[in-house]
Amino acid sequence: METRKLGNSDLDITVLGYGAWAIGGGWKFGWGPQDDQDSIGAIHEALDAGVNWIDTAAVYGLGRSEEVVARALASYKGNRPYIFTKCSMRWHQDGEIYRSLKKASVREEVENSLRRLNVDVIDLYQVHWPDPEDEIEEGWATLAELKQEGKLRWIGVSNFNVEQIKRAQAIAPVTSLQPLYNLLRREVEPQILPYAQANKIGVIVYSPMASGMLTGTMTRERIANLPADDWRPRINQEYQEPRLTRNLAFSDLLVQIGKRHGATAGEIALAWVLRNPAVTGAIVGIRKPGQAAGTLGAANIKLVSEDTVAIEKFFAEHPV
Repeated sequence: METRKLGNSDLDITVLGYGAWAIGGGWKFGWGPQDDQDSIGAIHEALDAGVNWIDTAAVYGLGRSEEVVARALASYKGNRPYIFTKCSMRWHQDGEIYRSLKKASVREEVENSLRRLNVDVIDLYQVHWPDPEDEIEEGWATLAELKQEGKLRWIGVSNFNVEQIKRAQAIAPVTSLQPLYNLLRREVEPQILPYAQANKIGVIVYSPMASGMLTGTMTRERIANLPADDWRPRINQEYQEPRLTRNLAFSDLLVQIGKRHGATAGEIALAWVLRNPAVTGAIVGIRKPGQAAGTLGAANIKLVSEDTVAIEKFFAEHPV
């Protein structure tokens, strides 16, 4: 699989990475019940296919995702992938989420992630959200200290706007940015992606298939039958009207484009994201063995003008 250098780091990452959000199982932003053995099998399958990085976060499943990643790597016989994780979203004993970028909190989170992941150093450590915003400087300065101490190899941010990135840069270099970016959500195109590219900040995008909406497998019936603890129909606006009807129709278009390439709709959605010159890589969530086959082929797809014209024509004709 093609690799690209991540920002100012020495990490050459594959254009697709394994996303460990959904394998955390149940919590406020969970994806419904998840079998750990399925998760481990999915991770092994992705690594066997050439993926060389895993993106997780402490809060995914309230620590469970990081622990499952560690279990998967302990039993994996191949090359060790890079491990990326995040801080700032914490939880109380009752599972209620709170946010902190205070120095003591960030240090505690790093130690907890090192323990759960069973590693001595984390390859890329990211501020999950710039929240509380008035603590950005304190949190980022703490990560810079931890990098100097050798516990973090590289440090990045997630969900930051340009002004927030500049505030971090005034303290220490920003290696990477992780934004939401897909065919349905392009808010980062006018300012954030160009800024990252101009400043040699690596970009790894999350939800490139719009949390499953652009896989070509979503239907109204399937959405109606998602588990009660799946966050998508409850919180994600792409799964709610008035956007839902438009999105399902657009997914059908991606299926048709995919047929021309011998690919799935999800692979077309991924290929579209990867064609942006600011993007280093995209995060792909795979929850069970067998799913890699319908996603990882995106690394080899080159969209043509016929595809992009059809996509833009659809959005021009279907405003929300």
